[in-house]
Amino acid sequence: MKKNIWRNAFLALALATSLASCKKELDRTPTNATTAENVYSTPLGYKEALAKVYGAFALTSSTGAGNSDLGGIDAGTSDFMRLYWSVQEWTTEEALCAWNDTDVPDFHNLNWSANNSLLNGLYNRSIYQITVANAFIRESTDDKISSRGLTGADADNIRKYRAEARFIRAYQYWVLMDLFGNPPYVDETTPIGKFFPTQITRAKLFAYVESELKAIDGSLAAVGTNEYGRADQAAAWALLARMYLNAETYLGTGNGKYTDAITYANRVINSGKYTLLSNYRNLFLADNNQGNTETILSINYDATNTQNYGATTYIVNASINADMGPANYGVPNGGWGGNRSTKNLPLLFTDRTGNTDKRAIFYGNNQEITNVNDFTQGIAVTKFKNITSTGAPATSPNGTFVSTDFPLFRLAEMYLIYAEAALRGGTGGNTATALQYVNLLRTRAYGNANGNLSSITLSNMLDERGRELYWEGFRRTDLIRYGLFTSGTYLWPWKGGVRDGRGVDSYRNLFPIPNSDITNNPNLTQNTGY
Repeated sequence: MKKNIWRNAFLALALATSLASCKKELDRTPTNATTAENVYSTPLGYKEALAKVYGAFALTSSTGAGNSDLGGIDAGTSDFMRLYWSVQEWTTEEALCAWNDTDVPDFHNLNWSANNSLLNGLYNRSIYQITVANAFIRESTDDKISSRGLTGADADNIRKYRAEARFIRAYQYWVLMDLFGNPPYVDETTPIGKFFPTQITRAKLFAYVESELKAIDGSLAAVGTNEYGRADQAAAWALLARMYLNAETYLGTGNGKYTDAITYANRVINSGKYTLLSNYRNLFLADNNQGNTETILSINYDATNTQNYGATTYIVNASINADMGPANYGVPNGGWGGNRSTKNLPLLFTDRTGNTDKRAIFYGNNQEITNVNDFTQGIAVTKFKNITSTGAPATSPNGTFVSTDFPLFRLAEMYLIYAEAALRGGTGGNTATALQYVNLLRTRAYGNANGNLSSITLSNMLDERGRELYWEGFRRTDLIRYGLFTSGTYLWPWKGGVRDGRGVDSYRNLFPIPNSDITNNPNLTQNTGY
């Protein structure tokens, strides 16, 4: 069992679930006897409430895996990372889903509508976590802390908790900015009760998230000093670096912030707290919470105490079927036969020198997909497993749940951000260091320097990100940054619903605001094209 704040996340959700909810309004008042004064009366109460903020990442409800805090979506599919991963991967060459469930084919067909239930679920899941964070932030001001007689070290800890809640809120606003562009905006000062929030533009949201992350820098725990799975300064720096790399997507061509991307990637790299894990594969196993020197922040999962059918339980089970021997992946009763890759992903690992890239973690050799609904067509991706680094199966009470943590940020991404930002002209970076960082990843991948490059280009960088970060939820955002997501310049099988692939309208670089919110909130305007 993982002994950190996540251990109490399920309990905290049960204790404090009425403090913030996401039904028709973004903020609601308590509806039972559990009140803010009860929950926030002690230092432990504050920490349990913070666990609720984190728990909204990893759990679907306060009452078990079969239930959800959200309406209008199947509980099993309502987990944040399951939804986020799916829209980031299904829409690209990295993952094609064999399921013909309602709204699933829309993603690889690139023809989703504003009524898509999965998009609606992701949008509401992000807003739900923002709402939960707002509730905590509202109850952890200096005035509130003082009025409850909390002083000294207890008060200082609560201020750090507040900064963490602000980080999580900023992260979810980044998700909404990246996916939906112009969401409604609320914070801890927004009135509670029936209220129609105003819409914020993508540019203003960028400025807000940027300012929040900078404002909390001095309040977050110093790099490497927080509990595993909790945000510290490096998590905020990593999110800023990621945002700055994509600034031209968010703010328009000519508004690049590559110098800033280098600055914040450097802060993580030069902190002295992170090193590459020697074995790439161990990053995605069930004991990746042990001795992990590379992951900056993760969403933590415990098959016994934080059960749901999303995130790594979903990623592991949906990537294998019964014929592949689910027990070999730590889920003896699992194997859902859902997600596999198109041929474009394994082709990234083709090396004419004969060297083997150990990051290529695949099963099977049937690369061609003539039937989207046949899981055995395409290449199975077995990067994530519920197996430990010693080869032993991890605990899985029902033979399906998984304990593998999902990395939100890791050092390898910071190396790649630095390298790409330097190649795009960011001040403070240089191509020699960029090449060095890329080759550090390739040396690990090949086990020696035989796979190292003598030079790199922007095209190299996109490919290297594909090799290093595949199936970690980056690909849609990366392809958009390179102008390849909707265009006919770069094709993959079944892009746009056609076997050989086709380009689609560029407005699909953004997802629509769900019609349910457009209908209920007169302050919202739909994104172009929908």
